[in-house]
Amino acid sequence: MDLLLTLQNYIKRAGLVSMAGPVLIVMILAMMVLPLPPMLLDILFTFNIAIAIMVLLVSMNTTKPLDFAVFPTVLLITTLLRLSLNVASTRIVLLEGHTGPAAAGKVIESFGHFLVGGNYAVGIVVFSILVVINFVVITKGAGRIAEVGARFTLDAMPGKQMAIDADLNAGLIGEDVARKRRAEIAQEADFYGSMDGASKFVRGDAVAGIIILLINIVGGLIVGVVQHGLDISVAAKNYTLLTIGDGLVAQIPALVISTAAGIVVSRVSSEENIGQQLVGQLFKQPQVIMLTAAIIGSMGLIPGMPNFAFLLLAGSMGGLAWYLTQKSEKAVELEQAEVAAAPVVTESPEASWEDVAQVDVLGLEVGYRLITLVDKTQDGDLLRRIKGIRKKFTQDIGFLPPSVHIRDNLDLRPNGYRITLKGVEMGSGEAYPNQLLAINPGSVSGELPGMQTRDPAFGLPAVWIDLAMRDQAQVMGYTVVDPGTVVATHLSHLISTRAAELLGRQEVQQLLDHLAKVSPKLVEDLVPKTLPLGVVQKVLQNLLDEGMHIRDMRTIVETLAEYAPRSQDPFQLTSLVRVALGPAIVQQFYNGAQELQVIGMDKDLEYVLMQAMQSAQGGVGIEPGLADTVLRESRAAAEVQEQMGLPTVMLVPSQLRDLLARFLKRAVPNIRVISHDEVPDFKSIRVTAMVGGRA
Repeated sequence: MDLLLTLQNYIKRAGLVSMAGPVLIVMILAMMVLPLPPMLLDILFTFNIAIAIMVLLVSMNTTKPLDFAVFPTVLLITTLLRLSLNVASTRIVLLEGHTGPAAAGKVIESFGHFLVGGNYAVGIVVFSILVVINFVVITKGAGRIAEVGARFTLDAMPGKQMAIDADLNAGLIGEDVARKRRAEIAQEADFYGSMDGASKFVRGDAVAGIIILLINIVGGLIVGVVQHGLDISVAAKNYTLLTIGDGLVAQIPALVISTAAGIVVSRVSSEENIGQQLVGQLFKQPQVIMLTAAIIGSMGLIPGMPNFAFLLLAGSMGGLAWYLTQKSEKAVELEQAEVAAAPVVTESPEASWEDVAQVDVLGLEVGYRLITLVDKTQDGDLLRRIKGIRKKFTQDIGFLPPSVHIRDNLDLRPNGYRITLKGVEMGSGEAYPNQLLAINPGSVSGELPGMQTRDPAFGLPAVWIDLAMRDQAQVMGYTVVDPGTVVATHLSHLISTRAAELLGRQEVQQLLDHLAKVSPKLVEDLVPKTLPLGVVQKVLQNLLDEGMHIRDMRTIVETLAEYAPRSQDPFQLTSLVRVALGPAIVQQFYNGAQELQVIGMDKDLEYVLMQAMQSAQGGVGIEPGLADTVLRESRAAAEVQEQMGLPTVMLVPSQLRDLLARFLKRAVPNIRVISHDEVPDFKSIRVTAMVGGRA
């Protein structure tokens, strides 16, 4: 044993294992050219039979097809081996066939005499039957199974990939396990595709066997009669028996290999090999065996039938059925005894924290026709787009949003998708993988044929068109996007508008930890010494809720640290932070502009609103009539700004900013409210629209 292990280690270190394949192929090809002595042919024919038996046994002892993934290559090599042996034996048969039946070696002689009794007519019939069985039944069936298996495996790949991604996003498996499972799925598809092609080699081998048989018989007769002067009957007997022996010694291993191929592609993957599955499933029900024994026994009682054979088999099957019945009853009694001995549980188990299912913060559910958008093997790039969305969101807004958990949902329409936030739908739509969405920005030159709809992100009129109409739509002024972009844009728009809800305490802590790497003392003095983490979170959410970014965390934390000892009211702290961020706020709306063209408010209306704030309980109430006036005037002013192509920004005193911002948020969502204190001193102001008066 030690010597064997030492030899194996030496072979591995010397790299001889990697050379085995090329050397074997070269030897097989050389056999077609170089003449071989009969003794070497005997060894090679025996080796061919041994290889076929090994392949059959390995195929029967595998538990899943990928355990024998090299099988398609083995089919090709064994086919080449048989054909090269046929060529080598044909050479010897034609050269030495006149000397007698042993001219091509003992193996061919034995197959020609022992298996068919030395009768070449019987040999031709037996050979033909073997070829028909191999070609028409086994090989054709195995090829068809491999073809269908490859098709269904490819169709099932997107669902399997989705399941792996869902498990990975849910944290049930790691990246290494997911990578391994993806590789197994790809290997399974490659295996069935290779088996479909490799089965053609075996079928071609069967056809070649028939042609070689005919060539050898005709060629042998010509060589024996013309060149060696043999009698036609003697030549026919010698060369035909040699040819039949040669054909049988090649077709029997081919039949074994084809059977192994059929077993591999027709089995269902499980933890048991073929033998265990056959015994465990075929002889699982004693009633079936007993009924079969009764039918066979009844046939054995018919006069003229081979009574002994039928009754012997019926008795054997009846005994087997009785044995299995007794074994099953004992197993049931043992199980009942174990149940009786076990303590009786009258109540269901108590609920535990394991029963609590966590809700995904961000989720994307797709119908089954949209699986191709998230399947990389089908050129689906939605996963890459989502990664890009998260990265851009991080750069623009200032914090890393939660991962988007993608899963298929059969309850949705086939082309439907749904975007969820903490388990609640915040947007939905439809996308068509083989079409394009042509969006009307408002200045198109005509209409396009197709399914009318609206852009799910911004509600613009749109139409789903065929792929061939892309250029025509672009010429007419449409904005043309693919289905992946439609879903990605919708998702990007929703998470941008709902950024405040995505900022949890964990994200706030991560922001502070990131800032602490460069300013540890600043963060240490603020949280938790001066402000609770929840107040910092609320301030940041208030900023995000009004469409601001929080990239300048240093300024935000410094401002909070400065004013936190005086007040811990998140709304008051938000106002102070906004003043500190004033230049960034103004730049967000007026990028590089020196003059700010804003919506102003009439002084009288400002005075009335301040009086209403002072008199209202809590300082946040507005009388209904006054509220209606403010809303109407604000909408009109916003329309004036939009018509002039200017930002819809309203400039008000700092005392009114929080009130008006919250008041107008839902009624006039396109207006942004800033205070005088937020405008830098180096900026000039020009009122271009007025609320409550004229500009």
